[in-house]
Order: sequence, then C-alpha cells, then structure tokens
Amino acid sequence: MVDVSGAMPGGADGRVLPPQPWEHLTSETTRTVLRIQHHIVRSARRYLDDQGFVELLPPVIGPVTDPGIRGAKQVDVDYYGHRYKLMTSAFVYKQASLLAFDKIVYVAPNVRLEPLETCSTNRHLAEFHQLDIEVAGATREQIMELAEGVVGHVVDAVVSDMGDELAALGRDVTALSSWRSRPFARVPHAEAVRDLVEGGHMQDGGAEIDWAGEEILSIKADGPFFLTDYPKGSRCFLEKEDPDQPGVLRTFDLIMPGGYGEVISGGEREAHYPTLITRMRETGENPSKYGWYLQLSRHGVPSSSGFGLGLQRLTRFVAGLEYVWQAAAFPKVPGVVSP
Repeated sequence: MVDVSGAMPGGADGRVLPPQPWEHLTSETTRTVLRIQHHIVRSARRYLDDQGFVELLPPVIGPVTDPGIRGAKQVDVDYYGHRYKLMTSAFVYKQASLLAFDKIVYVAPNVRLEPLETCSTNRHLAEFHQLDIEVAGATREQIMELAEGVVGHVVDAVVSDMGDELAALGRDVTALSSWRSRPFARVPHAEAVRDLVEGGHMQDGGAEIDWAGEEILSIKADGPFFLTDYPKGSRCFLEKEDPDQPGVLRTFDLIMPGGYGEVISGGEREAHYPTLITRMRETGENPSKYGWYLQLSRHGVPSSSGFGLGLQRLTRFVAGLEYVWQAAAFPKVPGVVSP
C-alpha cells in the first residue's frame, strides 16, 4: 500500500484528501510517483516522435471548449471584455491544427469543475493534463491501434527502467504487465450495458457508462479493453456517427483493469460542415458560439480521429496508486480549495 501519511481525512464520506504542499512535495512517495510520471511523458513523446508526430503548444483559453464533459462546469475568464473559457479539452483546436500538420500532439492542461460526487471515484481532478492526439485521415480503428501502442510502450518502458521505483511503491510488476502478450479487447457499449444490467447495476442504455458501472467493468476485466460504439446523444457533436449503424458513434474509451477505469477517450471526428451544424443543434449547442471553427470547417478541415490520454490517471494505474491526486504535484480535488 502506498504511503499517504500527511493526507487529510475528508469528512463523513471517508475520502482522503491531499496533504499540504510542504508535506506532499517532500514525501518520498510523491517524488517517486512524479519521477515515474516524468518517464511516462518522456517515453510517450519518444514513441510519438518516431511515429512522425509534431508536438504543438496547446491553447489555454478560447471562445469555446469541449462541451462533452459529463456534468462538469466550464470556467469563464474575461478576455478584453469577451467571455472566454479555460480549456476543458482542446478538442476543436486539435482538429484545426491538422491544417498545419497531419499528426499532432499536445501535452495539454485542462480545468473542469467536476461534480462533487466525483470525489468518491478517487480518479477525478479539477485540474489535470492530457496527452492530446489527432491524426488526419485516420479511422477509429487506426487511432485505437495507436492508443494501444502508446500505452503498451509506456508501460514497457516504466517496467524496464523503473523497477526499483515500482517496488518501492509496492506495485506488482507481474500484474502490471501480464496483459501485454495479447491485444486489447473490444467491447461494444450495448454489450457492456447488458452485462451491467444482468449483474444488477441499472445502467441507462442511452447514456455513457456511469462511474459505478465503469468501476464494475474495470474490476472484472483481466486486461485493458476498448469500450466502443457509444449511442448517439451520449457524447458531443464532434463524434462521428457510423454510416453503417445509424444512431451509433464511432467512439471509444480505454478502460484499464483493476478498478482504475478510463484513461483514454476518443474516436472518429465529424468534419462535414452541414452535418456539424445539425449535430450541434441536436445536442443543444448554439452554432454561433463556434463561428471560427465552423468557418474553418466550411473551407475544409481534414477528416480525422484522435484521443485524449489522462496523464495523472495513467500514472495512477502504472504506479498502483489509490488516489489520482497522488499523481499531481499540486492536486486540485473537486470541491476542495487548494493551492
């Protein structure tokens, strides 16, 4: 069990909150975790560089941001008299960046005021970082293959190079890498819903898998798996509808085993201007908010697929941590005022 000495008890729900910065940052556990995180980012960058990706510096504010954030609130800032947003995800900017390069990656900060109930999941932060990837012309299957490659490469690199650090954290290296000999499974959303309902969990078949359901699926899994084919209406307008399966989106999440849950969310993007307008209206979005993006789309943004990989979440999985805040130098837990 990883040492969380100095952490603060969190009230009636029994959750454990981060310690004060001077305790957290001087903890040998924190130092070890952050060294592992550094290696994760470095290994991912090297892998993607070999694949021909160009790393761009991501935007931090903009007139719009990703609307598909599962009940979290966006943060407004005054930008010379205009209401801009802190990025919850640089979703539309990734697509726009493909006008410059065919393969792009950001290491991107994100801010989401998560619902207070997410505190109990142990895997939500109000401020976090993603490895954001987009590839022009890629299909969902191709981008899933890339996601599998990135995660597998990172895990192999940490196991190979940081065995002593993993041992110090009590991480079972055999369990960590036991799934590396086989491809990641694919599980359609409808199948996951059916399994949950048959097991007594009342999951809505028209919505994203809820937090409790995701944990159930993750605990049962014997390796990472892709959860695919979310129903139309469960995700934002940018996710492409499958032309061969009306009402089904060409999306995916990557779920890690052992109760660690989702670390990647992605899919194939809608780039057709008239369809984007229709999808925005269907999901309750005002197209006028996305003027600059729609103008680009009308001129021709490449079709693409991409994903966002939560770096703190992946660190939590690799290091075998109980709480995602242990993978942040200055953690922002939902509902808790902190530095």
